[in-house]
Amino acid sequence: MEYNPYALTGKTILVTGASSGIGRAVAIECSRLGAHVILSARNKEKLEETLKMMEGHGHQVIECDLSKEKEVSLLIDEVPEIQGLVNNAGTTMTVPVPFIKFNVLSDLLKVNTIAPIMILSGLVKKKKLRANSSVVFTSSVSGLGRVSPGNTMYAATKGAVSTFVMGAAKELASKGIRVNAVCPGMTETDIMSHLAASEEQLEEDRKTFPLKRYGKPEEIAWAIIYLLSDASAWVTGTNLLIDGGRCLK
Repeated sequence: MEYNPYALTGKTILVTGASSGIGRAVAIECSRLGAHVILSARNKEKLEETLKMMEGHGHQVIECDLSKEKEVSLLIDEVPEIQGLVNNAGTTMTVPVPFIKFNVLSDLLKVNTIAPIMILSGLVKKKKLRANSSVVFTSSVSGLGRVSPGNTMYAATKGAVSTFVMGAAKELASKGIRVNAVCPGMTETDIMSHLAASEEQLEEDRKTFPLKRYGKPEEIAWAIIYLLSDASAWVTGTNLLIDGGRCLK
């Protein structure tokens, strides 16, 4: 057998937000590397589309709306013992600070911050994540303080995630559970449709990156694969920046 430190053979991995974008890419790449994947999102039809793109058999689909506490609890109950968790699901909205509303901020926090934290907490409590497991959160460059106008509310939800990752990594290290995050810059996903920018403006922005483009979902997925795999066995508490060199500007 060919040696591959990034192989996921024999691992069961839960991926939230697997219906599109980065989550879909993660599910596909995990399947290509031998993992049994549990896909979760609120749109079952799109989850089934992801399933058709994956390699291997026996993957599982669990429909779950992360904004609803009861559905999050049911997800935790339904998931078997796993060796990998990718808390990827997220949403965004462009709102200037003077126009932030309580209900909108609350909704963003539920999906981006509260639900992923509760999923990890619940799985650990029920002993469904054991020694040699890896947890990866999808945070953002915004969560590291690189915030654009109108993006402050989203950045706050991701900043909380990036800080939580460091604390959780310390707490769970004694259990043999690693906790990390990826912090992508601009990535070509459906979430870009929520941005208050025209395609012309986005094209000009792409030119400001040293690599002259935005990232691709699979490029973020490959970093997540690294953190899930045994290749990163000595990595925990890290917020891995993946931004095409934009931070160098």
